[in-house]
Amino acid sequence: MIKNIALIGILGCGKTTVGKALSEKSGIAFIDLDEYIEKKYNTTINEIFKQGEDVFRKMETEALKEVSTNIPSIISTGGGVIKKQENMEILKENSIIIFINRPIDNIAADIDISFRPLLAEGPSKLYSLYKERYPLYKKYADYEIINDKDVDSIVNEIMKLIKEVL
Repeated sequence: MIKNIALIGILGCGKTTVGKALSEKSGIAFIDLDEYIEKKYNTTINEIFKQGEDVFRKMETEALKEVSTNIPSIISTGGGVIKKQENMEILKENSIIIFINRPIDNIAADIDISFRPLLAEGPSKLYSLYKERYPLYKKYADYEIINDKDVDSIVNEIMKLIKEVL
């Protein structure tokens, strides 16, 4: 394979779950960008956000530059990666970008907000983030997968898509 598979979407949409399962089935390395950032900077995403979202976004861009050169990889990005055009240009260079679009009510019903710094204000913030970011996910995605099925079905759908495109 000559490209990465980059998964984008709102927090809680299933990027990491789908990415790990896709990695297992395809044999392609999996990188969770948030985990990569935590290891690289030896801290948690929550701690970084205490310094400000701008600080996190700069770290995110640097990390993205590093991981996007590991071809092929499956990269699970953070939900806000689409907020910086530079990030999306980095991904477009070496990746097929897939928007994992899970119904927002499903996310709201089962997300644990204690691990999500941007949801400190409560679940209603999830809806406003989705409304703000949805047009950007659509703009930057090469493909969209609706996450309203079991993980295996979604992985099979992505595998079929990869075979058709590459």
